[in-house]
Amino acid sequence: MSEQPDLSAGELRVRPSRGPVDFAPLVAIWRSAVDATHEFLADADRDEVESRLESDYFPAVSLTVAELNGRPVGFAGVLDGNLEMLFIDAKQRGTGIGTSLLSHAINDHGVRYVDVNEQNRQAVEFYTRRGFQVVRRSETDDAGRPYPLLHLQLT
Repeated sequence: MSEQPDLSAGELRVRPSRGPVDFAPLVAIWRSAVDATHEFLADADRDEVESRLESDYFPAVSLTVAELNGRPVGFAGVLDGNLEMLFIDAKQRGTGIGTSLLSHAINDHGVRYVDVNEQNRQAVEFYTRRGFQVVRRSETDDAGRPYPLLHLQLT
């Protein structure tokens, strides 16, 4: 994890979520990221997941927010050593924010596992470049939808 964030745009800060007050901007980040990276996802499935972020998914994890100059630009969610979510605003991709959030999740929350949509090749490459290896594959996602998952473990 030697990549450092490109701070030419300002100061990056990683902090715990403040709860529901953070949720609306994080939903916008999620949508931006998914639109940029999940072209395989059916609109109805995307909309269903999005509708459950604030009510179901965010409250279920330890949520960390990355801010650039005080504005949220990414987030990660961890539960029991699993990285359940990591999303970066599409305009900020490739600047090191994801690496910073992943490092925080590993070092501060003990993350050792992550599941990734097999069709999201950029995410698979992101994690494998940072020491994760595929240990198993599932034909469907956790909700039984037809999106194969790769189960990765930090080596």
